[in-house]
Amino acid sequence: MTSTSEPVKAFVRPDSYLTLHYRIDLLTGPAAGSTFANTFDGKPATLQMGAGQWAPGMEAALLDRQEGARFSFELPAAQAYGDRNSDLVQWVKRSVLEAHAEPGMEFEPGDMVEFPAPNGSRYSGVLKQVEGDLALFDFNHPLAGADLRIDIHLLGVL
Repeated sequence: MTSTSEPVKAFVRPDSYLTLHYRIDLLTGPAAGSTFANTFDGKPATLQMGAGQWAPGMEAALLDRQEGARFSFELPAAQAYGDRNSDLVQWVKRSVLEAHAEPGMEFEPGDMVEFPAPNGSRYSGVLKQVEGDLALFDFNHPLAGADLRIDIHLLGVL
């Protein structure tokens, strides 16, 4: 008697490593209707569940899905990267900006700039405008305030 059994496909767990294709479309916000990221046209991505690479609500939608699955889901901003926080839009002295840049580097609105945090980590902000000796930065996550649609193809689960 011969048996041709298919390999058992793994399910996503909270500590899984994933190989996947994904597309994140913005449903609301200033960039509504645009695609934030799309790996379907190139190399697949890898994701370590529980490592903070994706928002907890996004990871939760992957749990218990089987390797090979293709699916889509929508998340409101509050379950993705949260609502926009006006306290995270702040004026920074240009001297602080220039202290963390290459000599002679020019900045333009829309540039993403990294700053050191007091604890040694780094955080990023998007330059919104420059007025004299001050620069206005938005330190919100780029997807904050946006409802998302996410398309997934789980290629591998370890």
